[in-house]
Amino acid sequence: MVAAVLDHIVYAVPDLAAGVEEFTELTGVVPAKGGQHVGIGTANYLVGLGADAFLEIIGPDPAQETPTRPRPFGIDGLGEPCVMAWAVRTNDLDAAVDAAKERGYDPGEIAPMSRATPSGETLNWRLTWADVRDGPALVPFLIDWGATPTPPSRGLPEIGLEAFEATHPIPDGVRGALRALDADLPVDAGNRAALVVTLAGPNGRVVLT
Repeated sequence: MVAAVLDHIVYAVPDLAAGVEEFTELTGVVPAKGGQHVGIGTANYLVGLGADAFLEIIGPDPAQETPTRPRPFGIDGLGEPCVMAWAVRTNDLDAAVDAAKERGYDPGEIAPMSRATPSGETLNWRLTWADVRDGPALVPFLIDWGATPTPPSRGLPEIGLEAFEATHPIPDGVRGALRALDADLPVDAGNRAALVVTLAGPNGRVVLT
């Protein structure tokens, strides 16, 4: 089996402007504006991690009205920034979901998504939703960028990804789901479920959880 490819890591914040400012101060890297998720009530900023992967800083979009349904990634209940989820990339989302089900793991329903970029371009993709009802989602969601001509990571300011790992009170259960997706994430025993990202930038090593 070929290991799934990291697409992006989701760093959810309760206040988008404050979260971007704090990230910049911590790392010395200024994230680039990504765009708005219209109707969902969120917007994002992006930082490249190399190998066509990126870090997404996502939070409430003050330019949109409060959505009628909860914002994704548990944003509405956040008291502080948190690494909430991660995505692995596939070129055939339907086949990837079917394969995972055959191995005993159901990634969930597939949904279409889009966002408008600062240049006015609209990016469209399909994904499965991350399950963050009990905290950070250690098992990745799947994403398929479809006809998007180039990865969203291209041209972004970059920071080094030194390590990406997780902790969980019952790590074996998480490891089984990861194997079903061919997803490579070290999971150690810990008091709580957490995703841990170690970055290396102009200000040195920074750990996000």
